[in-house]
Amino acid sequence: MENILQIADLTKRYPDFYLDHLTLNVPSGSIVGLIGENGAGKTTTMNLILNAVTKDSGDILVFGQDNLSHEKEVKQRIGVVQDECNLPFMFSPADIETIMRQIYAQWDSNRYWELLNRFDLPVKQEIGSFSKGMKVKMNFAIALAHHAELLLLDEATSGLDPVMRDDMLDLLLDFVQSEERGVLFSTHIMSDLAKIADYIAFLHEGRLLFFESKDELIYHYGLIHCGEKLFREIDRGDILAWRKQDYEYQILVADREAAARKYKGCVIDPATLDDIMLLYIKGGSL
Repeated sequence: MENILQIADLTKRYPDFYLDHLTLNVPSGSIVGLIGENGAGKTTTMNLILNAVTKDSGDILVFGQDNLSHEKEVKQRIGVVQDECNLPFMFSPADIETIMRQIYAQWDSNRYWELLNRFDLPVKQEIGSFSKGMKVKMNFAIALAHHAELLLLDEATSGLDPVMRDDMLDLLLDFVQSEERGVLFSTHIMSDLAKIADYIAFLHEGRLLFFESKDELIYHYGLIHCGEKLFREIDRGDILAWRKQDYEYQILVADREAAARKYKGCVIDPATLDDIMLLYIKGGSL
């Protein structure tokens, strides 16, 4: 499968943060969920793809083209939706349409008006008077109206109510039905990724801990609940991460069915994406 986005050995150093040789791909026709705690490097990664900040080293290829030497061509094919709205607040959606027609070669006015209507956005009202959710919907309308082939979403659904968020997720699923498109979706809302993501990339303190199929994580990872005696008996090689609670140990394992056969005296539940992220960040490793 070809990759729409290829990141190899990407580094960026700040005084208090280091993105450490990140290697990450977005395969064609897929949605990759980028997860991690605040400050893990998710927004830094997005900014480096867009050349909004300067990388220290590494390579970023978008549609097989270097994101720096082919920046203009690449950005014509990328749609960006962020948690914050960077549009001029004194303009209306109608004003924005006039501007975007001059920026994007593939701008589709009919598609833009269709999306504004679908999102119930007033076309002549100043964007500065919009709610946070309305501003997010404006960003989505722009991103989808110029026929982008790669969407970069940075906490893009956080300002939406559950109904509209679900509608946006359906839009994203429709978007990747074309095998020539892809999405990199950074979010803290794990239920969104559980619904639509194909792969999960987990960043922690600037390092990629894993890149896994979402189905592999949801259908095979498990969370063991046990006392201290059984915790001491579990093979260290089976433990991905663990933490001690008031009355039990919680242990993350990669194969819950194998663990159930091997450790018959414990309770094993499916591990959610929230469980996995929490255990890796707040738990211990061996």
